[in-house]
Amino acid sequence: MSMSLRQLHPLFVGQVSGIDTGRPLDAAQVAALNHAIDRYAVLVFRDQDLDDERQMAFARNFGDLEIPRSGQAAVRRRLRAEIADISNLDENQAVRGRDDPRRFDQLGNRLWHTDGSFRRVPAALSMLYAHKVPRPGPDGKGETEFADMRAAYDALDDATKAKIDGLVALHDIAWSRAQLGFTELLFNERDVLPAVPQRLVRVHPGSKRKVLYVAAHACEIVGWPVPEGRLLLRELIEHATQREFVYRHEWREGDLVLWDNRATMHRGRSFDEREVRDLRRVTTRDIASTLDQVA
Repeated sequence: MSMSLRQLHPLFVGQVSGIDTGRPLDAAQVAALNHAIDRYAVLVFRDQDLDDERQMAFARNFGDLEIPRSGQAAVRRRLRAEIADISNLDENQAVRGRDDPRRFDQLGNRLWHTDGSFRRVPAALSMLYAHKVPRPGPDGKGETEFADMRAAYDALDDATKAKIDGLVALHDIAWSRAQLGFTELLFNERDVLPAVPQRLVRVHPGSKRKVLYVAAHACEIVGWPVPEGRLLLRELIEHATQREFVYRHEWREGDLVLWDNRATMHRGRSFDEREVRDLRRVTTRDIASTLDQVA
């Protein structure tokens, strides 16, 4: 069966058929998927059968794996170091309590963000696989929303494009968590992950389209007064997350969703946290800082 794609949103997002992500891919399949990533920015694979090893093997087709924050820390983990644990389970497989610091840290994922922008070399692609999803309830379904940052940039007026051209923002994991009042970072990031500069506008290496590169991690504009920079960042995020730019993914067990952090923002949504939600993410690293890439 050959690969086929069905577009799920007027601007982006493609549902892929004819690819078993749990089996080795040949060069033609990898090339086709890379082309689809450049076009759609988010790819949805339904009814996949993955364990952690097969998920990592699939991700390695697209680059070197990034070790998540918890994987670099001396803490007890439920999963191996290469897997980001996007669940509400503790290391003993029990649902985390409401006051668990790991839960507070993960609540930051409900802010609009792009993975790894707080690292000098940020994330490229993220691949999130659903092992267990909660039942829909009054607190929500635990969906993930994605915003097309290429279309968001295109929709800016010329004056705004001229104003932000060449600007650099500082990205800081401590800032994104502090917005929720969570100032006690879990993994000593203040020492190992200081704020880093990233371009506010970047050019996607595959599509060659200009992209608005903002996130909840972005805390100020270099060379601007802090309040003025934060206001600009907030306005750009509000612009980019208007409904016409956003796709909402409702998870089913066996879903694998791949997204391009160089072209999108995303956020998680709420759910009944008494229910188990077990999603696991593998992420590839970009090849350089945005400052070292063509603007």
